[in-house]
Formats: sequence, structure tokens, C-alpha cells
Amino acid sequence: MLNFLKSNLQKRKGAVYVRFLVKDNCLVPQIERDHSLPISQIQTIPQPALNPDFSYNPNLQKLLTGKQLLLDDLPFPIEEIQNHYENGYITYRKGIEYKRNRPICSRCGNKAENWFARFPCSRCGEICYYCRKCLMMGRISACTPLIGWNGTAPEHQLPETILGWKGQLSPGQQTASKRVVEAVQNMTELLVWAVCGAGKTEVLFAGIESALASKKRVCVATPRTDVVLELTPRLKAAFPEINVASLYGGSEERHLYAPLTIATTHQLLRFYHAFDTIILDEVDAFPYTIEDSLQFAAVQARKPDSAMIYLTATPNEKWQRECRIGKRDFTTIPARFHRYPLPVPHFKWCGNWQKQLKKDKLPVNILTWVKDRLDHKKQALLFFPHIHLMEKALPILRRLSPKIEAVHAEDPNRKNKVQKMRNKEIPLLLTTTILERGVTFPNIDVAVVGAEDDIFTESALVQIAGRAGRSRDFPDGAVTFFHYGKTEDMLKARKQINTMNQEGVRKGLIDV
Repeated sequence: MLNFLKSNLQKRKGAVYVRFLVKDNCLVPQIERDHSLPISQIQTIPQPALNPDFSYNPNLQKLLTGKQLLLDDLPFPIEEIQNHYENGYITYRKGIEYKRNRPICSRCGNKAENWFARFPCSRCGEICYYCRKCLMMGRISACTPLIGWNGTAPEHQLPETILGWKGQLSPGQQTASKRVVEAVQNMTELLVWAVCGAGKTEVLFAGIESALASKKRVCVATPRTDVVLELTPRLKAAFPEINVASLYGGSEERHLYAPLTIATTHQLLRFYHAFDTIILDEVDAFPYTIEDSLQFAAVQARKPDSAMIYLTATPNEKWQRECRIGKRDFTTIPARFHRYPLPVPHFKWCGNWQKQLKKDKLPVNILTWVKDRLDHKKQALLFFPHIHLMEKALPILRRLSPKIEAVHAEDPNRKNKVQKMRNKEIPLLLTTTILERGVTFPNIDVAVVGAEDDIFTESALVQIAGRAGRSRDFPDGAVTFFHYGKTEDMLKARKQINTMNQEGVRKGLIDV
């Protein structure tokens, strides 16, 4: 078979192969169109039997184990890839499948016709469908093969001591940690519903240790890059002798094979049946909640027999209902480690604040709230629903202090401003929902301007309230929702916080 391939190679050196024919029950890459087809038009993809006497390339093994990559992603010649395929060590899958003549992306699960486009493909010489939904990961078209590994996984040596963390869990954390270990060992699903600041990361350590000790592969996935960057040093410190891969857009480790992987949910699009345990952090966060492709990727990255641990402080209404009726297995951590209750939001009516803002004014009670924090040198976060409203309010508030700053997702100085806030160089920081989660300041008060806005969902408001009172030294923090009319989400957020506090008291996790 390789001689057949080499004769084709001599015709056009450096060609990219996107057409195939089936010969001797094998797929053979082709350059010429005669008798060959794009892979999506081949009804059944043959898979040669594994040849135990074949000497495979361990670098190819490490690159492809648990992955689904494009030919363009592989720094290996086509002859070597084809040789591994013919000996059963590599798999070819269709990048796009067809069901009732409708395309489905095998990588991201996209079925929506408006997310597919057609183009004259110079590779296969036909009009090709391609998926626009996952285009940022490299183009998947009707002639694209997805390459995977079919041999054994790489061996990794375990150190004598896997977990190096010597901290102590609170009683609430211990209960949840035990449940995580059980889910990992039993290959089941579990929701860990933990209040903001409960110490979810530490709850995972025993479960991760249990999986690694059984030579299972673990992934901690989260929707946002900054959370990956924050978790990576913490997990590397907790598991100092374990190889850890940190994957996000632009990461240099995206092809590193490791027993413990920390990744954005977007990076899971490159994985296929890879992990024995997936821990999905911030399962309620944007963009995971609105992107079907990311939810598809998380499921596809799991091995068929695997554990899935979901972490959130704010499960959606559907999940909360499933927990109540026993349809979803869950455990709660209703209290923070310092045994103080969560700050409960106060509602304050502020009238038509947007109308006042157009006149370069803000409601008196908002200005009083800000001035009171400045006078008492108490740092604060002030949340606004939209950037243009926040930027309109900034010069008004700077009359009270020129050191007040504002930050949003597109701000090029975002990280610098957050660091200055940590250094206490900024007394009050105006922000959009970009800081509703993932940041911790030890001693702050929090307020929302325009809490009636649709962007402030129950989940967002609970997360915002969760920024206050996180430190053992400063467990009290004021949370105020300024509004022009109470919303159902505001009421639900306050109810959820009160419910968790009541459960924490009932379980003896909060000192009354």
C-alpha cells in the first residue's frame, strides 16, 4: 500500500491530501480525482486491525492520544501517518457527516444550516461545505479527515506522593470532597453546588488524586482563559510531581500530553474520548451556557465510561429543580470556610437613574453610598449594566475622587486596573459584569446600579454579591442593589443567598 502512496507522492511533492479511495480495505490518500472521493462521501471508513509488531512513533502517540486533529496540525509526513493507519494505530473520521443530506460537524456538533457555508475547494476540487461554528480551531470541511489515535495511551510514572497540598478542609468541604471521590471512582456525574468563596478548588484535590492514582486522565475545564491562568499555578503547587498541561488560546502547551489538563472549554473541541474524569468549573458562565458547541465538546472529550463533575455557585433554574426532585445527583457547600453567613443584598430604589445620567447626574443615594465608602476608606466595586452607561457615570464620580477607575472586557488595561485594585491604589472600581466572578478582593463593599436590567440575571446577581465578605479577616461586606423597580431575578438571587445561609446554619457550618 505504501508503494502505491509513494508513486502518487512523486507526482506532486508537498500536496495536501483531501481525497481518498478504498483499496484492500484501507483508505488511501489521493491527489488525482480519478476514482477518489472526499472522505465525507465514503460510506464506511475502514479501520485496519492493530498490528502488535508494528513499531509506532511515540511522539505521534503523545500528540494524538485522545485528540481529533487536522492533517495541518500534524508535523509528520503523510507517509508516516498513513503507515500508522494501515497498521491500526491511527483513525480517520469524517470532519462532516451527513444525515438526510444535511451536514453535521463531527468536531463541534453544529447542525444549524446557517452556520455552514459552501466554497470552491482547491484541495478536493469540489464545492465543499465547511463549518463556520468552530472555524477558529481550523477549518472543517466536507473533505477534511479528523485524525485520532487507536493504540495504547502513553505511560506516565506516578510519584510516591501525588498530592502535595497540606491544607485542611472545612466540614462542608470535607463532605463535598468525599462525594467527588465517590463520583470519580464510580464513573458517575455529580453537581457540586457551592456558595461563592466556599473553596471549590480545594474540594477537588482528593478526587483528582484518586483518579491519578488509578492512572486515569483528568481535565479541569472552565469557560474563561483568566480562570485557567489562575488555576494552573494552584494545581501545579498541589500536584508538584505531576505533569500539567495548561490549554487556552495561544497556549504553547496545546499539543502536550499530560495526565492532568487545565483547559478552556473551547480547547475541548480538539479532544475526543480523552478523559476519564472531566471537572467542569463555572458551568453557569458565559459563553458555555449559550454555546451548544462547547457543551457538545465537553461530552465528546469524555471517555464513554467516565466521571463528570460540575461546579457552580449558581446553577440554572432547570438544574435547581432537578436537584430538588432527585433527578440530578448533587452536593452542596452552603457556607464559606470562615463560618460567617453570605452577605444578603439590600434593595434600594434610585428612580430613573438613566434619565438623570443623560443630564450628567446620578441619584443622591448612589452618590451618598460612594462618598461613604471613600470617607471610610473602604474599597468598593460598582457594577453597571452597559459600558456606555458606566463611562457616562465615571466623570461624575471622579468629582468625588480622581482615583476612581472603570473597567470592561475590551479595556486593554483591564489586568493592570484589577492589579491596582488589589494593591489598594484604586478606592472604587466601576465595572461591567466582567468582574462578577473570578476575582477576589479581601475587604470590599459591592453595589449594582440598575439591578433591574436584563443582563443582571439571578446567576449574575448571586455572583456579584459573592464578591463581598470572602476574607476570614473581613467576613462582612455590604451588598446593595440600586434599582428602578424590583425584578424576579433580584428576588430569586436574594432568596438563593438566604436559603444557603439557612442551610449552613442548619448543618452547623455557620456560627450564629
